[in-house]
Amino acid sequence: MDAIQKAIPAQVAVYLISLFISVVAGRVLIPLLRRLKFGQIEREEGPQSHKVKAGTPTMGGFIFLVPVVILGTYFSFKDLRILPLVLVTLGFALIGFLDDFLKIKRKHNEGLTPKQKMVSILIVAGIFTWYASTYTTEAGTLILPFLGMDSPITLPLVLSIPFNIFVLAAFTNAVNLTDGLDGLAGSVTTIVLLFYTVISRFNPDWDYIRLFSSVLAGGILGFLVYNLYPAKVFMGDTGSLALGGALAALSIVTGTPIFLGITGIIYVVETLSVMIQVYYFKKTRKRIFLMSPLHHHFEHKGWSEIKIVSVFTLVTIIGGLLALALLR
Repeated sequence: MDAIQKAIPAQVAVYLISLFISVVAGRVLIPLLRRLKFGQIEREEGPQSHKVKAGTPTMGGFIFLVPVVILGTYFSFKDLRILPLVLVTLGFALIGFLDDFLKIKRKHNEGLTPKQKMVSILIVAGIFTWYASTYTTEAGTLILPFLGMDSPITLPLVLSIPFNIFVLAAFTNAVNLTDGLDGLAGSVTTIVLLFYTVISRFNPDWDYIRLFSSVLAGGILGFLVYNLYPAKVFMGDTGSLALGGALAALSIVTGTPIFLGITGIIYVVETLSVMIQVYYFKKTRKRIFLMSPLHHHFEHKGWSEIKIVSVFTLVTIIGGLLALALLR
């Protein structure tokens, strides 16, 4: 691997190696998931067009987690700060796996109860927040738009700890809500990770951020080989919770949760669409959106999955460019 990194830039080498491992992992894991009958259970209240997807292998998040484990462990011997990022990603992946497994076992789209899921998320979030608050300076800071990376504000522990736990819990759920169309969560997340590989160059101490982002982005691209429409596999909660946790962790150790919300605007809008829909329906018994999260609204408007994914990815690119402009 060292020889490869000398021949081409390290970041590109890591990205390509992760991509290769992920593609190979998909060739092995997808047939295995089929044999184990780990098929998707579609919601009864979901779009009718999704009924044909029932039985498609789920838990495909393992595909991009394989390079995260292999390469993350390898690079942790060079920079130990990568290991907590790997572990928090796997921690949330475990919660997602339990949720997926229970859905398959019960043959119903209900796995962990909302309380079990939230308590589990808060436990993992609390452990990572303790680590980040103890061992990283950035976890106690917050970079604001227009002020730039050189002028972050410092938060007292009484504020930074609950705030960081909230960020981890919020974005794991936000990515989970976004994962509703073939290739959507993976495409959006790849762009967000590109944002983190770019900003990591602004700080010479963030090489580990760039490496981890490259590993995860390469793994997701390999996963998208099988997940773009028509999907041969879904990431499931195993993958979506892992991605949400990884992104939130990256934002915490760089002091950029606000910028994660900007570049990851799709996650924010998807979550808000659900909250607004629920609140408005309880108040009026009417709906603002044809269906939430927002991507289902556009499906009901007649948009194809490919069009929705393309537009949402473009919006994410614009959000990333805006975040970069506001950061500098």
